[in-house]
Amino acid sequence: MRLTSRDIVLVAIQLFLCILYFVDFSILQVSGLGLVSKIGLLIAISGAFICLLSILQLNTNLSPFPSPKQGSTLVKNGLYHYMRHPIYTGILFLAFGIAIYLGSAYKIFIGLLLLLLFDVKVRYEEKRLKQKYKEYEAYMKCTGRFLPK
Repeated sequence: MRLTSRDIVLVAIQLFLCILYFVDFSILQVSGLGLVSKIGLLIAISGAFICLLSILQLNTNLSPFPSPKQGSTLVKNGLYHYMRHPIYTGILFLAFGIAIYLGSAYKIFIGLLLLLLFDVKVRYEEKRLKQKYKEYEAYMKCTGRFLPK
C-alpha cells in the first residue's frame, strides 16, 4: 500500500517519544525498589525477546509504517498466532520494564505516552490491514491486540 502523511507523522511521533525516553531526569527517580526493580528487569528482558522474535517472524514484511508494504503477506504464525502486534507489546514491556528497573517516573510517563500512541497507530494500521487482507477481520476475532486473548 502507499504511504500516507499519517503514516509518516505516526512514525515521527514514535521516534520522538523514543528519543525522549532516553533523556534522563533524575529528579523523578524513585529509589529502594529492591525486588520490584528486579521484576522490572525481567519484564524488560521479556520485552526485548518479544521484539526480536517478532521482527524475525515478520521477516521481509517488516516496516516501521502502519500501512502494509507492497507485496507483503499477512503473518499469522509464531507470536502473531496469539497477538496481532507483538512488536508493540515488546516495546511497551521494554519501556515499562526499564522504567521500573531504574525507578524512573519520567520513563513510566513516556511509556504511557507510547501506549497511547500505539493505540492510535494500531487503529489506523488495522484499518489499512483490513483493506489489504480480506482475512484480517477474522484474524482480529481470534487474536488479542497486544496480549493473547
